[in-house]
Amino acid sequence: MAKSHAARMNKVLEKIEITAVVDIDLDRAQMVAELFPNKPVVHKNYEEILDHVDATLVVLPHHLHHPVTIKCLNEGKHVLVEKPMANTERECLEMIGSARRNDRVLMVGYCMRFHPLVLKFKEILDNKIFGDVFQLSIWTEQHTQRDPSNWMCKAKEVGGGQFFSHGCHYIDLMLWMLGNPMKGIHLGTNRCTPWMEREGTSNVCLEFENGALGYHFGTWGARGTRLGYSFHAHCEKGMVEMQLEKGRVVYLGDVDKHVPGVHDPEQKEIILLEKKHAKPTEIEMSHFIECIETGQTPLTDAVSSFEGLKVIWELYNAEEKNIVANLQGLGLGSTNFD
Repeated sequence: MAKSHAARMNKVLEKIEITAVVDIDLDRAQMVAELFPNKPVVHKNYEEILDHVDATLVVLPHHLHHPVTIKCLNEGKHVLVEKPMANTERECLEMIGSARRNDRVLMVGYCMRFHPLVLKFKEILDNKIFGDVFQLSIWTEQHTQRDPSNWMCKAKEVGGGQFFSHGCHYIDLMLWMLGNPMKGIHLGTNRCTPWMEREGTSNVCLEFENGALGYHFGTWGARGTRLGYSFHAHCEKGMVEMQLEKGRVVYLGDVDKHVPGVHDPEQKEIILLEKKHAKPTEIEMSHFIECIETGQTPLTDAVSSFEGLKVIWELYNAEEKNIVANLQGLGLGSTNFD
């Protein structure tokens, strides 16, 4: 993913200089370094370049997020670490504590919060343009297959399975849009994704404090799809849909007369926003630099990112016990780290 991560720098190169690229494979590091006009140095060991940087982008297997982030923060560097933040609660707390002690920005790479379509979708729900939302459903259907020896397939290195690795995006978004969850369940399977030690497909159902329900279906085993990446918010007056593949947010509703048993053939379809080829990682990187410059708290700060993972861990624990997860005692939104 190095080339795509390098592309996120496009909008900030007037403010920053890329001084170093690190990879245990020097050829890979060199390939990325050549994408930048100033030809940054390349190195196998990230510790060797810390004297040459003010901030770091940590893009590593999940089990390495914690040690590398801690080292960078303790050396006085700002950090944008890829999601999920870390694989355990202890690791997350240590990262948050280190950022606070060293007065450094620690931001987590939940790039979907910066996507223009997601922002429009959330704005509509927040302002109740079509009334209260009572059901939010998110589908992510993709084919992500690796050799079973790859770190992405190993439960210990990933921190779980597909749900923890990729579904964390959508738990984060559900909490951001709907508030605190009350209870929920997760069901996962590696059926037809045998390369995964843990689940390659997951289903999540949540109930929120306001009575709304949330559902997320994610799979790395889809050999075909119509939904792709789709968000549906059913509201009192109709449905708001985010069609990521088509680059638009639409409204479906306003049927003058409902005929029982008929699928509302007269419903209106109104395009609320069309934004094709959006680049949320570029917006995310600009925000990271702005937070360093101004001292503001990142939109995807470490505390809220940690709270989303707490929900996932509780759902995993309940799944193992074959019970419904009680999510009320997690202290979401009130965690005190002082």
